[in-house]
Amino acid sequence: MTINELREKRAKAWEDTKSFLESHRGEKGTLSAADENTYNAMMADIDALGKEVQRLEKQEAIDKELSKAVNQPFTNKPGANTLSEEIIDKMKPARARSGYAKDLLKAMRSNFKLVTNLLQEGVDADGGYLVPEEYDKRIIDTLKEDNIMRGLATTITTSGEHKINIAATKPAAAWIEEGEALVFSDAKFAQTLLDAHKLHVAIKITEELLYDNAFNLENYIITEFGKAMANAEEDAFLNGNGSGKPLGLFAETGGATVANTLTAAIKADDMLDLIYALKRPYRKSAKFILNDQTLLALRKLKDNNGAYMWQPSYQAGEPDKILGYDVFTSAYAPATAISFGDYSYYNIGDRGTRSMQELRELYAGNGMIGYVVKERVDGKLVLPEAVQILKLNA
Repeated sequence: MTINELREKRAKAWEDTKSFLESHRGEKGTLSAADENTYNAMMADIDALGKEVQRLEKQEAIDKELSKAVNQPFTNKPGANTLSEEIIDKMKPARARSGYAKDLLKAMRSNFKLVTNLLQEGVDADGGYLVPEEYDKRIIDTLKEDNIMRGLATTITTSGEHKINIAATKPAAAWIEEGEALVFSDAKFAQTLLDAHKLHVAIKITEELLYDNAFNLENYIITEFGKAMANAEEDAFLNGNGSGKPLGLFAETGGATVANTLTAAIKADDMLDLIYALKRPYRKSAKFILNDQTLLALRKLKDNNGAYMWQPSYQAGEPDKILGYDVFTSAYAPATAISFGDYSYYNIGDRGTRSMQELRELYAGNGMIGYVVKERVDGKLVLPEAVQILKLNA
């Protein structure tokens, strides 16, 4: 089945679900237990179709990328003096050179008996080896793909404590008569700091598996470490309290602004109040972040015109929408809150590069080898008014 056919099938399923909901409401406007189960099953089918569309879109994008021509056109005149690829490669930082990744894999499989000069250049201050640049990019790609905040926030690479200046007061214009004295106002600035908190992922593998050339060690490291770090990061960027980890959007202190706290079940008007609690300049790029269970409840709500607030996406690469704004769901978003705002004001500070360390002696008695990948990262919302939170009745 093609992507377009799946999208059409999903759209039809959504229309059928809406019709079912309308035709099976009782006198009190609610569903019976049997109808509720049928409705939830229909919604589950819609979700499954949506995930299949996303998988095919990703597959199509990869096929398109791999089908690009490998050969590159000549850009230099014949006979012109150019540096050889070998010299250019040597001019790059150690972990960016072509042989660094291959040498690191050889060293890992040889109990680090085959350590080249190139690897010696790539040792960080903690005694581990810096992750090869192509690994680091692919791990970051994994973080962006699996971590919604990596795709929405602003990422900064820092070499030390990073200070962000925020305008506390802004100059105001004033009318004056001709010849009168000018009125001056003071510009004041506040500062917020991005520090560095250590995040690590540790795994153990058997010696036999490590030395087996059929075992794709490179792909295993990128995939498993990348996903684990992405999950830990997303949880911290949303819920972290700033103590030993980043400060999250939903943090009670230092997080986003609480627009309203509901004491009854959520209604369509509450979502409209949340949208307009956010100042107009921020609404231009605003998006929703919420839990899947919260989205399930919102799918049943209608606006004042009788239209469903949740609008499924019919186009490739486009997220679903609520009242015209993109919706992103996270398993780590609290089920008792909805976030709406411009997440570019959430700053992620990556301190340096990721590194990998081997722990061979620790598990030697079990015939296993441990590996640890570490990164130092911080994150916080530098402008709380840019994101508004609606707290729900538990």
